[in-house]
Amino acid sequence: MASLTHFSRIFWLILLGGGLLSGCRVMVPSGALEPGLYHVNYSNDSAISNRQVYVIDSGDSLQLLLPATDERRSIARQAYASWTFKRTEVDIDVFTLPFRIRPAQLTLPAQLNSNFTAAVYLGRRIDVYNYQSTAITPTFAVRKLQSRGFGYGFFAGIGSTIVNDFVTRQPVGIEYEGVVFDVGLAAIYDARIFNVGLAVGIDYLADANRRNWIYQQRPWFGVLFGLNLN
Repeated sequence: MASLTHFSRIFWLILLGGGLLSGCRVMVPSGALEPGLYHVNYSNDSAISNRQVYVIDSGDSLQLLLPATDERRSIARQAYASWTFKRTEVDIDVFTLPFRIRPAQLTLPAQLNSNFTAAVYLGRRIDVYNYQSTAITPTFAVRKLQSRGFGYGFFAGIGSTIVNDFVTRQPVGIEYEGVVFDVGLAAIYDARIFNVGLAVGIDYLADANRRNWIYQQRPWFGVLFGLNLN
């Protein structure tokens, strides 16, 4: 139990010390789309809307390559001011759940547990980008690239839980922190400094008391925080 508690403290220190520091940035290169393939969600050019394009952002213009036709276009800043781009990719995260809610079981009411949990997440990530222009003077404006990230997928991890006579169908005579394996689904929002989201999962107690543990394979709901590894 002592080693698991020690590991929990180390993991929390890593999470508090980490994070991805990014956000809305001004001008090139930090205010530019990274070169790559994007889906054009919205544009005022019907020939470009809802198509996959390769984008190179040079600041004053966007250089577009249409892979299907090998067509190349140069779009001036004024023309793409209202465009929206989307990129989808596989996402791998490590996260922890600071707390979870267990629905009522037998004679026990709903529980709010804060036991340690660490998990690896694999899912689909969707990033949406759009440009905004802020007028500084009548002849000068600052361009900003705004982005929002969302994701959903599966997770699997390891955690701890209190095991005693209250949460078992038969008396165990002692109280200890049992090891549990977690699996479930999660939805994530990229808050830039960290990822935050909601999770629903089930637990598998790893020791012999799993047959009598009232939460074995019972669903729970939790809030998660994590780091983006890619």
